[in-house]
Amino acid sequence: MKSYMEEWFKFSWEALGAILITAVGIYVVVIFMTRICGKRSFSKMSSFDFAMTVAVGSIMATAILSKTVSLADGITGIVSVYLLQIGAAYARRNDTVKKVMDNTPLLLMDGENILEENLRKGRVTKSDLRAKLREANVTELSEIKAVIFETTGDISVLHKQHDRPVNGFLLDDVARS
Repeated sequence: MKSYMEEWFKFSWEALGAILITAVGIYVVVIFMTRICGKRSFSKMSSFDFAMTVAVGSIMATAILSKTVSLADGITGIVSVYLLQIGAAYARRNDTVKKVMDNTPLLLMDGENILEENLRKGRVTKSDLRAKLREANVTELSEIKAVIFETTGDISVLHKQHDRPVNGFLLDDVARS
């Protein structure tokens, strides 16, 4: 036990220097790749974008703190993940690929009507729904045109502020049941 504790609190200027150099190198590569690949790299527009963000964070942490992963290995991992994300963005232009990679938005409420089956499909509880409605400043169910469980996991509330219908484009890809 004593040797483990000694190892845990061991300090080395060499190790500190290696961590600092690797951190700066990985940070510069992530900034550089994000500038090349665009802001979408850290968006949460789809499950693939979320996975990208988690992967980049994991690679950064591993490259910075692991003695067995070199700076070159970390840079290779970061660049590879960014290239995968660019490839996936292009591949998702194909409708079949898009259906496989992305979730479909799901209608949770149609006006005042709560769509119970869609709540179950989306694994959204009524409590979650109520919280989102409060967050969207809904005070009466009659104020709601639609509530949509987005591909990102967010819940959007379309308000009934006028008598005009919702433009079809906004609900084009939303699963109704």
